[in-house]
Amino acid sequence: MRVLVVGASKGTGAELVAELAERGHVVTAYSRQPGRHPDGVRTITGDVLDADTVAKAMVGQDAVAVTLGIPDNPFRVRLTGRASSPLDVRSAGTRVVLDAMREHGVGRIVVQSTYGIGDTYRHLPLALKAFFVLGIKPQVQDHERQEQMVRASGLAWTIVRPTVLHDEPADEPAYVDARDVAPTMKVSRRQVARVEADALEDPHAPSQVLTVTARP
Repeated sequence: MRVLVVGASKGTGAELVAELAERGHVVTAYSRQPGRHPDGVRTITGDVLDADTVAKAMVGQDAVAVTLGIPDNPFRVRLTGRASSPLDVRSAGTRVVLDAMREHGVGRIVVQSTYGIGDTYRHLPLALKAFFVLGIKPQVQDHERQEQMVRASGLAWTIVRPTVLHDEPADEPAYVDARDVAPTMKVSRRQVARVEADALEDPHAPSQVLTVTARP
């Protein structure tokens, strides 16, 4: 399978590129800054808001994963209103990706959001609820816009909502639930990448939202 990973330079995006390459897929890693990826991975350096570059990257792909985000300290972003990426990069970038997918007939997309969006907000611990409101409200609102356009895209989609991400290795499978249930509040990026790769590999998966977290 030929997969385009958008937002691939670091974090879960880089983990997903490595996971897909290990599984034998033909991977294109698209990011604003070059990342370190396994041999054989095609890399494209470009802005996700550059529709022409995204469209060129889309040619010949079978599926797409979107793992866009803002790497800056969230409190600094909240205080200054500025970041190294546009505050609406998730929704605006996903819109560009969806347009390119329609243009080139690519029908499968996996999008990484976050647990706490929509109805899952009520399941968050009090401290995380406060963080969502006081620390990352603009990012949360952008995730909500992103999810809305994915749901309305007419494509085969999976939205993945991980709980709080960390970089520690984890070999055990993640807990995955389609009912908004999260028995823990942290998960390894590597675990999330495996779930996203599984979703990309399943051509018959229904369009659904998956909660992903560590097992209790």
